Amino acid sequence: MPNRLTLGIDVGTTSVKAGIVDGSGRVVARFAQSYPTLRRGSDIAEQDPDDWVRLISDAMASFADFEISAIGITGQVNTHVFVDREGTALLPAILWQDGRAGGEAAGLDARVSAAQKQAWWGAPMPIDASHACSRMAWVARHHPDIWEKTRWVMLPKDYCLLKLTGEATTDPISNIGLVDNTHAYIAEVFDLVPGAADRKVPLVPVCDVVGTVAQGPFAGVPVVSGTMDAWAGLVGAGGAKDGSTVYLSGTSEILGISSHDVVPTPGIIVFPEADGIRLHAAPTQSGGDAKVWFSQAGGVSLDQMTELVARTERRAATPLFLPQLQGERAPLWDADLRAAFLGVGRQTNQQDLARAVYEGVAMSARMALEALQKSAGVVSDTIACGGGGFQSDPWAQIRADILGVELTCLAAKDPGILGAAAMAAIGVGHFRAFGEAYDALAVFDRTFTPDPASHTHYNDLFDLYRDAIAVNADLGKRLSKLDFSTV
Repeated sequence: MPNRLTLGIDVGTTSVKAGIVDGSGRVVARFAQSYPTLRRGSDIAEQDPDDWVRLISDAMASFADFEISAIGITGQVNTHVFVDREGTALLPAILWQDGRAGGEAAGLDARVSAAQKQAWWGAPMPIDASHACSRMAWVARHHPDIWEKTRWVMLPKDYCLLKLTGEATTDPISNIGLVDNTHAYIAEVFDLVPGAADRKVPLVPVCDVVGTVAQGPFAGVPVVSGTMDAWAGLVGAGGAKDGSTVYLSGTSEILGISSHDVVPTPGIIVFPEADGIRLHAAPTQSGGDAKVWFSQAGGVSLDQMTELVARTERRAATPLFLPQLQGERAPLWDADLRAAFLGVGRQTNQQDLARAVYEGVAMSARMALEALQKSAGVVSDTIACGGGGFQSDPWAQIRADILGVELTCLAAKDPGILGAAAMAAIGVGHFRAFGEAYDALAVFDRTFTPDPASHTHYNDLFDLYRDAIAVNADLGKRLSKLDFSTV
C-alpha cells in the first residue's frame, strides 16, 4: 500500500507547528514550539529567522520514526528576511506587525494610481508598511551596506526551504502585491525601489516539488513550494469550494470567500487564481493577540480569561472594546488606529473587560466580513472555521451571535498544518487538486448557531462600533504624532 503520510509545517507568528497527517486528515503526531518576538517601541517587531529553522529541525527529529512521502511548508507572510549569496540572514526578520517602513510606504503608495492597482491586483490594495517594497526601501535608506549585500528578500517559509533543500524559491500566492493575476512578477512594482528587481526570488507553483531534504532523518524526501499560512489555511478549511466562506483565528485573523466574481472593494485582497480557486481575503490585525495582551495586562491566564467570559453575560457595565492594538488591516488598512475601551463605568469589572475583548475581536471580523461579501458577491449562511481562536467555545458562540451565521469548526486544531500537508500530498500525486484533498482531509466536529436575541442586540452594538472606529481613527493619528521622548 502506498505511503500516504505527509508532514505539514506551519511557520507562524508565534511558533512552529508541525504534524504528520494521514490520508484521512488525522494528525497522528504533532509538534509545537514557540519563539520570541523582539519588540521595541510601537513600531519594531523582529524575530531570529534561525529560530524557525532550528525548530523545524527539532520537529523532524521528533518524527524520525515515521516514514513520510512528502513535506509541505506554509508560513506567515509580509515578514521579510534579507539574505546574502551564501544564504545567511543579514538582519533579524522584520515581522508583518512591524511599522517602521510607514513613511516609505506612504511615499510608494502615492506613486501608484487606483487604476494601476486595479489592473495589477484586481482590487485597490494599498502599499503599506508591511509591503516588501516598503521594507526594501527602508533597508536601502537606513542600511545601505546591508542592502548592497542582499541577494534575496525572502519570506519565512522560503528561508526555511532554502535551509532545508538549498533551493531559493518562492510561490506566487505568498507574493500578493508583487505579482499580477497571471502569477508573474510586476516589473513596475519592483521599479518603485531601485535594485529591488535584482533581489526577487524565483517563482514556483505552490504544489510543485522544489527539491529534497538535504540531511537529517528525512533526507531525500520531496519538499513542495508551499504558500502563505492564510491561503493554505483558508483552502484547507473549505476555501477550495466555490462560494464557501472561511474564518481562521490565530494571533491575527483572516476571513476568505471563494468566488470568481470580483467587485472591486477597498481593503479586500483578491488572490490570483490558483488550481481553479479565486480567494477574496480580509486579514485583520486583531485576534488571539488581543486575548494575550489582556491576559498579560490584566494578570489572568488565558484559561482563566475564557472561564471569566463563560460565566458572565453582556450587561450595561460591559464596555465596547476596539481591538486595534497595532493598527488595522482589512478593511481599513490604518496603521495609526489604536485600541480603546469605551463605556467603562464604576461597575465594570474584570469579567466585563474580558468579555469586551472577545466581542471587540468579533466586531472587527464582522466589519471585514461585510466588505468581503461585497467583494465576492457571496453571502453564506454557514462559515467554516478553524485555528486556535475557535478552541474556546464561549468565544466561538460570541462570534456566531455577532456575525449572525452558523459556524462549523474544524476538528484539526491547526488548519495551517492541514493545508501544508494537502499541498505536499498533491505535489506527490496522492490527490489531483485541492478540492479532492479537502474532501478527504477536512473533518468538522462542532457547530455554533447564533442566538436571535443576542444577534439583534449585537447589531445595535455593531453600529456603535463602526461609529467609534471612525472617531478613534482621528484620535489615533493625533496620538501617533505626540512625542514624549524629551519628557
